[in-house]
Amino acid sequence: MTILGLHHITLVSANAQRTVDFYTKALGLRLVKQTVNFDDPGSYHLYFGDETGSPGSAITFFEWPRAPQGKPGVGGTHHFALAVADYDGLLQWKRRLTDLGHSVDGPFDRHYFTSIYFHDPDGVIVEIATLGPGWAVDEAPEAIGSAFRAPPEAMLVSNRDAEKIRAITWPEPVPEVMPTMALSHGMHHITAIGSSIERTHAFFGDLLGMRRVKMTSNFDDPGSAHWYWGAGDGRPGTLITYFERDPLKSPQVRMGAGQTHHFALAVADEASQIAWRERLLAAGLRVSPVMDRIYFKSIYTNDPDGHIVELATLGPGFAVDEPVERLGGSLKLPPWLEKNRVDIQQVLKPLRIG
Repeated sequence: MTILGLHHITLVSANAQRTVDFYTKALGLRLVKQTVNFDDPGSYHLYFGDETGSPGSAITFFEWPRAPQGKPGVGGTHHFALAVADYDGLLQWKRRLTDLGHSVDGPFDRHYFTSIYFHDPDGVIVEIATLGPGWAVDEAPEAIGSAFRAPPEAMLVSNRDAEKIRAITWPEPVPEVMPTMALSHGMHHITAIGSSIERTHAFFGDLLGMRRVKMTSNFDDPGSAHWYWGAGDGRPGTLITYFERDPLKSPQVRMGAGQTHHFALAVADEASQIAWRERLLAAGLRVSPVMDRIYFKSIYTNDPDGHIVELATLGPGFAVDEPVERLGGSLKLPPWLEKNRVDIQQVLKPLRIG
């Protein structure tokens, strides 16, 4: 009974077509499933990811066309990060995105990786982060996460040199997503906001059994805690991180366009999921019944600040109702909604793919 890593993150989009265009054309991800929100079948649920939408690569969106603009805060997600192989790939992304008219911040040295930041069309903060150098740069591999590690002062000073950072980019245009920069590694991490880092650790570390792999500060706000939890050695793709914010000074999350609805952690199978459900209930937490999402089974609970956290099975995967070569090419509905297909399609605006 182990948390295996990240499964997916689900965000809110105000315009499905605009989201498809950005994530497939600008970022080069694959639309692997067109379906609907099973709990609200009059709205799209779109999944993007690697070639098969493997767990840990899936970025998903509910389309809420009339949603107000969301705002990060306590009990919500601050950003999510996609992984790129190396620094050259990171600079290629900066050049590509800026040439496409997107404002890009960075690259910033985060000691354990280097990253850039930008916004998607709904205002989601998206980070692209390198795979290395990793957690062992400032403590032994067997001891990662066991002691507080302050950000190096020289690095903090360097990250404040806005003019120098702005000038760093790839020297040539990047009109296509090249193999060296492809986001095929999936997510790097998800960063949320909590009001008590110790209480958050009790949830992810003690209750869910994830390994704390780093205790440090928010590099942009060194007076506040930033902790990381992961599976195994905390490799990218398994990482949940939290900024600690004072709830008396920081607002609560405001749900809406550009905000995270929930994020999901991966569990091996249905038997493991049932065992997790029993453990969460025994701890006194709210836990949903097992929900059939066709492509995986899910249960939902909340972190200590109310953020929805899902535990999702690895399979059966997105090829269960269409072949891999045609993933995302047409609207797929669960069996219990097929009888309503005509009505559902009249509500949804058809998407242009490709």
